[in-house]
Parts: sequence; C-alpha cells; structure tokens
Amino acid sequence: MKVKDITQKIEQLSPLSYAEGFDNVGLLVGNPEMSVNKVLITLDTLESVVDEAIEKKCNLIVSFHPIIFSGLKSLTGQNYVERVVMKAIKNDIAIYSMHTALDNMFLGVNSAICDALKLKNRAILIPQKHTIHKLVTYVPHKHSEMLRKALFESGAGEIGNYSNCSFNLEGYGTFKGNDNSNPTIGEKNLLHTENETQINVIFPKHLENKILKALKENHPYEEIAYEIYVLENTHQHIGMGMIGELENPMDEQDFLNYLKNKMQTNCIRHSALTGKKIKKVAVLGGSGAFAIDKAKAAKADAFVSADFKYHDFFKAENQILLTDIGHFESEQFTKMLLFDYLTKNFPNFAVVLSDVNTNPIKYYQ
Repeated sequence: MKVKDITQKIEQLSPLSYAEGFDNVGLLVGNPEMSVNKVLITLDTLESVVDEAIEKKCNLIVSFHPIIFSGLKSLTGQNYVERVVMKAIKNDIAIYSMHTALDNMFLGVNSAICDALKLKNRAILIPQKHTIHKLVTYVPHKHSEMLRKALFESGAGEIGNYSNCSFNLEGYGTFKGNDNSNPTIGEKNLLHTENETQINVIFPKHLENKILKALKENHPYEEIAYEIYVLENTHQHIGMGMIGELENPMDEQDFLNYLKNKMQTNCIRHSALTGKKIKKVAVLGGSGAFAIDKAKAAKADAFVSADFKYHDFFKAENQILLTDIGHFESEQFTKMLLFDYLTKNFPNFAVVLSDVNTNPIKYYQ
C-alpha cells in the first residue's frame, strides 16, 4: 500500500477541490509513492502525535487540521509547526490533511454532529457556489447512445435522487479536414455534413478530468468539439454546515443539557434564552460565527458551533439560541468518521486512532 493509494481513497470521501480557498489541504509532508506500514488518525498533528506515530510504527498521519497552514520560510525548530515538520521528515512520516474539504461534504464533519444529536431531515446550511459544471458536446447520431452511457458511468448526469440525466438535440454538423487531418468520417479536403446529436450533461466539478477522459475515449472524431460551463446552480450535498430537526421539540434548558451530554462537554457558552422551543437546529463544526445570519435565515431555533466572539452573541437578537460548545468538541467525532471510512475500505490494513488529546483549551472547574 502506498501513500497515494490511501489519499486517493480519502479524496473520494472529500475531494480536495471543495476545500475553501484559504485552506491548505492534501499531502503536506512526504512522498506519495512511499509504502505505508500503518495509518494514524488525529484531529491535529502535534509533536506528541508524531512521537505516537513513531512508537506505533505508523508512517502516515491523516490529520483533519493541516499542520502547515501558511507558507514556511524556514525550518529551524523555532515553533511547534516547524518542529512537527522536521520530526516527521526525519522519521519518514507522511502527513495528509483534508480539513474544509471534509467540512463541505454531506457525510462529513457536520453529519457527525447531526448523528450525535440525532437530527433528521438534514440539509446543507450554506451550499458552496460553482460546484456544478455542464458538458455540451456533439457526436454522430449513431454513436450518441454509446457516448451517453460512458459519460453516465464516469459520474455525469446525476441530479439529486436521479441518474442518467441528459438533454439531447438533433441537428447536423459540418467540417472539412485539411491535408494533415485523419477523419474517421468523411474525406480530407472535402466538406462533410453529418447528422449529429448535441448531448448536455451536468457533473460535480471534481469529476471533470474523469468526464473528459470518458469523452475522449468514446468519441469517434479526431477533433472533439465540446464546451464546459460553470453553473450557478448549487449542489444540495456540498457546502458548509447542516440544518436538521430534533425528533421532539425541547425547552431551551433541556436542549442545553442534551447538547452538553451528547457533545461531551462541560462548558457551553450561549446567548440569552429566547423562551422558545428548540426543534430546528443548525450545526457547523469549528469556527462558525460567519454562519449565524444563515442559521437565522433558515429559521433555526438553535445554532451549534464554536469560537464565537463577544459581539457575535449580540446577533442572536432574541431570534435564535447561539451555542458555542468549543472548537475541539464540535469536531471530536471526525476521527472516528475517518477511522470507520478507512477500515471499511482497507479492511486488512492497520488503521489506528491517536490516543493524544490535542485540544489546546483546558477548563477550570
């Protein structure tokens, strides 16, 4: 098993193209061709985690948060980031991170929070823009069925609960090859008219290379005419945060106790109680203050996230219960999500959970 075999499988769960622009994701340290002994899964890569990897003979660390976030101008060991990278390199340990790519997946970080809170009727809170692309191509009518099938098999034409979706127009195309051409239909230097089908299919942007590969391998023409468009439509399963519903409405105090128990935290910072029942709940793992207005617009009764500042709580305006459960606490289930995914896909390969608690925040009780 090589590093790239494992990271390619992770990228099926969380394609890196959906990571936020500010993020730094992918293979941060190491060679993709390196053979892997064991995988260690962690939320954060600290020196203690690298020591654990050495002790457990794991030479690939899959870390939710990237240890390298901004550019490193030197490696002198002057801070914890440099020391981690230096120790990993010295011990031939690769480090991979997916961070916001997994945040933006329907079965990612926020889904794990919804599972813990037993929320139903889930939907993405903030759909990511420009995630859907459209392919338009032109093919001889007699080849259209074969090409459509190949495009569908490569992942094109899926809309929500429907697959094999396309729109097709019949018409005719004209072309004339020059002396250097090698036409499969028609002859050099002669104008040719061909009955053609225009095929229109949409696809998620991370599949573009795969879609174009299928197009080129299954199209009869030497030169293929095609167009790619970026659509304004949003993908219902890609984006930040989720919103769902509790089985039964709760009083706010009962909800806070429920949240405290399910999210395994001893401290919840929250806005003033509204006196309303809690039924509709928005969640966003990690720093989620930017989504407060979206949660309010979605008519959520409560918003569960982390890292709210003093003035963020004023935004509740007696419309919503804002709850800050802590950054680490909101993402704590991500390790198990990754562990379950990798052990399912590599059942005969050693994947271990880190025992290091990487939460930098301590609570005095």
